[in-house]
Amino acid sequence: MPSARLLVLFGSQTGTAQDVSERLGREARRRQLSCRVEALDSYPVVNLINEPLVIFVCATTGQGDPPDNMKSFWRFIFRRSLPSTALRQMDFAVLGLGDSSYAKFNFVAKKLHRRLLQLGGSALLPVCLGDDQHELGPDAAIDPWLQDLWEKVLGPHPVPLNLDLSPPGVLWPSKFTLQFLKDTPSSGPEELCAAGTDPQGPPSELQPFLAPMVSNQRVTGPSHFQDVRLIEFDISGSGISFAAGDLVLIQPENTASHVQQFCQALGLDPEQHFTLQPREPGVTCPTRLPQPCSVRRLVSQYLDIASVPRRSFFELLACLSPHELEREKLREFGSARGQEELCEYCTRPRRTALEVLCDFPHTAAAVPPDYLLDLLPLIRPRAFSIASSLRILVAVVQYQTRLREPRRGLCSSWLASLDPAQGPVRVPLWVRSGGLTFPKTPDVPVIMVGPGTGVAPFRAAIQERVAQGETGNVLFFGCRRRDQDFYWEAEWEQLQARGCLTLVTAFSREQEQKVYVQHRLRALGPLVWELLDGRGAHFYLAGNAKYMPADVCDTLLSIFREEGGLSDPDAAAYLAQLQRTLRFQTETWA
Repeated sequence: MPSARLLVLFGSQTGTAQDVSERLGREARRRQLSCRVEALDSYPVVNLINEPLVIFVCATTGQGDPPDNMKSFWRFIFRRSLPSTALRQMDFAVLGLGDSSYAKFNFVAKKLHRRLLQLGGSALLPVCLGDDQHELGPDAAIDPWLQDLWEKVLGPHPVPLNLDLSPPGVLWPSKFTLQFLKDTPSSGPEELCAAGTDPQGPPSELQPFLAPMVSNQRVTGPSHFQDVRLIEFDISGSGISFAAGDLVLIQPENTASHVQQFCQALGLDPEQHFTLQPREPGVTCPTRLPQPCSVRRLVSQYLDIASVPRRSFFELLACLSPHELEREKLREFGSARGQEELCEYCTRPRRTALEVLCDFPHTAAAVPPDYLLDLLPLIRPRAFSIASSLRILVAVVQYQTRLREPRRGLCSSWLASLDPAQGPVRVPLWVRSGGLTFPKTPDVPVIMVGPGTGVAPFRAAIQERVAQGETGNVLFFGCRRRDQDFYWEAEWEQLQARGCLTLVTAFSREQEQKVYVQHRLRALGPLVWELLDGRGAHFYLAGNAKYMPADVCDTLLSIFREEGGLSDPDAAAYLAQLQRTLRFQTETWA
């Protein structure tokens, strides 16, 4: 009996959906199912009409948007010309990854599920809604859903009778082989493959622009708890263009000390060079990785050793471990029953992959180099709102958990360490459209709520609107203290004096009772209602995703009830209508 053919397609922005998809592929192969795993935009979407069994794994980004690597697929699948019977031969399931603190929680997965049904597909299961906010992360929803999935899949597509289910601990071949070179290349192949200062076409993730850093200035007061930097880049000659609301993406690096520590733990020579070869046809090497490449460059610029590892990391480490006690603990962390223990050991204290490897020294020393790219994800670029010209406002992430060493943000700490005054500094970057789009129609007012570094995209928008003669700009800005973290204070006050801006501030620590932007919004409820309902204003919100967005939405609902006289259901419908028509837009981050 031939084994069933399973296709797993993913749309991933941060790598989680890809990681889950690869887990699905491993579990399918354990069940003797032929399985391919591909990014949605890498797959020829017209071939879907020939696929009998497809699992879609997709994240939701921004304002309920699809990830970058499924946008072409998204446009195609929603073509009105597609017949309602196009996918009638296909059994499918959709696994979504999202964050329930966002208004459009798992919007992409829900909408894709409905569309596949419209095109005649048969759903094996209801859509899975993985939630980053759950204490155990998305796996809390994924684990039981996968158990049901395999029961459904193996019903119509049974495992051949002469084949057994492979045990979980069986080690599968690595995706790639690292072939070490005996001699160090005399020329500079890495530099030839690196991002250039004169790229062909617009800079992109595959070919970033190496932008000179012009300045790196701390803009918070010396006694302020957080180091926030205003960083400027020179993009002349890059071909980069952008509009208000766009984002700059920056590719960070690991610290030299972490690179050295990692190489020591795994017994790697950082100066050794290698070439990478895929084991299977159809598998391509990471596009940005030069060939040949040094171990130092691989660990420094590509392997995300400072990230908090996912469950798959522990599953693979357990398979690779020669040490009985370490292997048993790793198996527990990689199992469904061990997720609470894994959360306590790794997720809550934000323990990094490097720290885990140091905690399991016998296992780390035995990791074959061939498995490095299976074990560790590639470093993802970080996105920052463009404040103006090419300037970004970066809050340097540092916080304490129960671990001795403070937790530090990889990209923000790396950027803060760069000092152009000490010599030339170049940073790989490119620009893409952001989640915020501002009205093109003249004389449409805008209300912008940007506490802290959330004010950055509004600086670019206000500058652009003022240059076009637009004066209907209302900015609600909040910070702790006027003298410590009031970003661009002089600029805002000058614009207000010229009649180009209405500035409303909330300094939370300057009085006994804390005052936040939502309190100032409520105090100016009549103005907010008049602008939204009477003058068709657009409302924008940017900043930390933890509590502020929900608090601002609650405040708006109260304004709609009290100033607009709406009932609770009508106020909620009014807010939903603003969101649907893009008159209410958010850009938030964890």
